[in-house]
Amino acid sequence: MTILHLALAADWDTAQTAGEYRISTLGRTIEQEGFIHACADHHQLNGVVQRFYRNVTDPLVLLSIDPTRLDVRLETGGDSPETFPHIYGPLPITAVTSATPYTPA
Repeated sequence: MTILHLALAADWDTAQTAGEYRISTLGRTIEQEGFIHACADHHQLNGVVQRFYRNVTDPLVLLSIDPTRLDVRLETGGDSPETFPHIYGPLPITAVTSATPYTPA
């Protein structure tokens, strides 16, 4: 199983230097949010892109993540009954199996 996270390319560059990724979502750190938002599949990702990333002009990177040995919890969001994976704790860059440029459609 793989989970997905959409990152600003600049944040991913910083993570590669630091050895871990600490951004929860656009403009919020893991310390502010409590976890890192993720998607279970591309269907969920498309919904997140439409709701939150449609107007983002900064370069984006789609991270594919191996959740093995991470604290991942399936939880519902405040305004949606849909269950999303949330990563509790920083994301080690070694858990990212691929990082590919992403352009919202």
